Amino acid sequence: MLRRRHYPLPALLRLFSTSCLRRPGLPSHPCPPNTENPPPPPVAKKVPFTVSAHGRSWSDPYHWMRDTSDPDLAALLAAENAYADAFVYSAGGGGLRARLAAEMRARLPASAASPPQTWGPWSYYQYVPNGMEYPVLARKLRPSGGLAGSLLSYLSDWDKEEVLLDWNEIAEKFGYVHIGSCRTSPDHRFLAYTLDTSGGELFSLEVKDLQSKRVIFSSSHKGIVSLAWSHDSENLLYTVCDDTLRPNQVFCKKMQSDEADFLVFTENDVYVMKSGNVREGLWPVQKRANKVQYFLEHHNGFFYILTNAPLEDIETSAEGYYLARCRAEKALMDRWQVVALTGSGCIFQDMDIFHEHLVLFLRKDGLPLFCSIDLPLKLDFQEPKELGNLTPWFFPIPSNLCSILPGANNDYMSSTYRLVVSSPVMPDLTVDYDMRKKTFTILHQEEVTGLSSSLCTSGSQSNVSSIQQNLQLIEDSQSWSDLSKLLTCERVQVISHDGVSIPLVILYSREAHIHGESPGVLFGYGAYGEDLDKSWCSDRLSLLARGWVLAFADVRGGGDPSWHLAGSKTNKINSIQDFAACGMHLIKEGFVHESCLCAVGCSAGGLLVGAAINMMPNLFSAAVLKVPFLDICNTMLDSTLPLTILDYEEFGDPKIPAEFDAIRSYSPYENLSPGICYPPMLVTASFNDTRVGVWEAAKWVSKVRDVTCPSCSQSVVLKTNMQSGHFGEGGRFMSCEETAFEYAFLMKALGMDGLAAK
Repeated sequence: MLRRRHYPLPALLRLFSTSCLRRPGLPSHPCPPNTENPPPPPVAKKVPFTVSAHGRSWSDPYHWMRDTSDPDLAALLAAENAYADAFVYSAGGGGLRARLAAEMRARLPASAASPPQTWGPWSYYQYVPNGMEYPVLARKLRPSGGLAGSLLSYLSDWDKEEVLLDWNEIAEKFGYVHIGSCRTSPDHRFLAYTLDTSGGELFSLEVKDLQSKRVIFSSSHKGIVSLAWSHDSENLLYTVCDDTLRPNQVFCKKMQSDEADFLVFTENDVYVMKSGNVREGLWPVQKRANKVQYFLEHHNGFFYILTNAPLEDIETSAEGYYLARCRAEKALMDRWQVVALTGSGCIFQDMDIFHEHLVLFLRKDGLPLFCSIDLPLKLDFQEPKELGNLTPWFFPIPSNLCSILPGANNDYMSSTYRLVVSSPVMPDLTVDYDMRKKTFTILHQEEVTGLSSSLCTSGSQSNVSSIQQNLQLIEDSQSWSDLSKLLTCERVQVISHDGVSIPLVILYSREAHIHGESPGVLFGYGAYGEDLDKSWCSDRLSLLARGWVLAFADVRGGGDPSWHLAGSKTNKINSIQDFAACGMHLIKEGFVHESCLCAVGCSAGGLLVGAAINMMPNLFSAAVLKVPFLDICNTMLDSTLPLTILDYEEFGDPKIPAEFDAIRSYSPYENLSPGICYPPMLVTASFNDTRVGVWEAAKWVSKVRDVTCPSCSQSVVLKTNMQSGHFGEGGRFMSCEETAFEYAFLMKALGMDGLAAK
């Protein structure tokens, strides 16, 4: 299901003079930045249009931008791109963006590869070829054991690589590539994958015969979301979206057959089916219920069920998720046993199942954990158990600041589970956890090249510097390596407007940071229960080496279910207040100079940042809003747009007066303050974006220039990618160019575009 999120962001209004001196007495960082004879910004036409709801009416003269076929919109976006380029490319004497991009590219190895993961007779892996943008999926046969097996492997050319899918070839053909789901059949004969070549995320389906190397099937359906193979590899099941981009139908394709795909079912209630006989019919699991979810896995005659379905006689935690099971028999599907409750401070998020182990994805006190439980379970489940009674093995991780993502883990018979572990100071680790032996093996750590001992990129030294050598892992030591000797990363609690503590992760260079003087960036998201991404990113070193502080605010609206609810619908104002509180904390505690705090929000995080700037326009000195959801009031009133109805659960239904009032009270587009000085802002958009319409950013920038301080608003710029969608271009080196553009903007906005890395 699509949401307004990226890759993966009113109370009292302080009144200011219409003067452009946003912070008198701070001459070292004037705003707006100095430019020599800057061209005037584009001016959008106005077309009278009136919006009405609940007995109120208001004017929206930029409503015409909703028509993306209007040639005036194309002309406006082209003019805005030219203005944005002129604004940013002049930074640092004209070469800052290029220098930043070169720094970022220099940290990326020319090629990269993931450790192979075995499945059946094959080892599967991905790699990025030398100098290329995108990965390649490949495999090799595993060598057989024994002398005879080795000879047979040699004669069969076992070490020959088979390329299964090359993203680069698709990108060269279409100019854009996004692979959604990618699934190899259990017999290793077929590869099914969903493909988007426009950025609109209406994925098509292709199936490749790995023996003949040919695409043997392309579905006529668009908007395909997920894939699943039957255990005999004879049938491929796939889900298709309706007009609101919500997956609601399951189809089945019989392989090596000319039969038309048949509709398995249209969503009504929750069902399971036998994968070996998809035409036998569906088994009902439960009737659909509002806000109730079911995750099912099959194991040895049982279905294991992760759910928040209400229990009559048992008190669950406030989050309500627990683990249950039932016999995998049609007549017994409604007879559940509650297996485990999470216990205090811990919640279930997801699970994976293998022949001998159940893997649980958990959160404890807002932080991620993984554990395994031996199967089959041998306990008496007359009464629910606490998770600890199942003797879980919690996977060791380096620190509580880590982001954790599961690997492919396709082999059901394996006792090894792969994770990718990362943190703001630790490049990605690929770790295999042996659930039988209760041990782990570090396989690989992301390479960071071209660093000197002070974090900045070295132009003349060897690519692998002393810092990189520090990151090389000796397999038998099994130790974690990071950059904590050079970087400080701490997690603090910030008190928000209502006394609630908000987690804030703060990252800075031990050498380059200057207390009370450094610039900083505050990142936020706060929607859909999604965590703010804090995993390793080598691009950030370009800011850290220049003394910048990077902070990540886990505001309400993201995270655990209760944290999510506390920042959604009529509680959304909490997210905005939390973000502002974190910004004020950074200044008050001396992490960031009061005239040098910037904000970055992406997608729904752009709503957060835009609303916070409306509420406190003098708090932030610059901002980057990436594919931002800014026109929420008008968008939520239009149920014909694809994601609007789905977003009623997140932001509220504007047909309900109280929820309409809440939305309108913080909507960034509706709450711009006339005549007030707003900070410099870079707003990005994508023309083919189906999650956040390109008009949202265009309307907002035009209105900012129209109603706020006319001098300051010249530093509000719009940059639109005319070929891509919500996730941008996506290539390794192209992403460096995009990030360098953003960093150069922030440095120029603060008047720091002439400062070099330390």
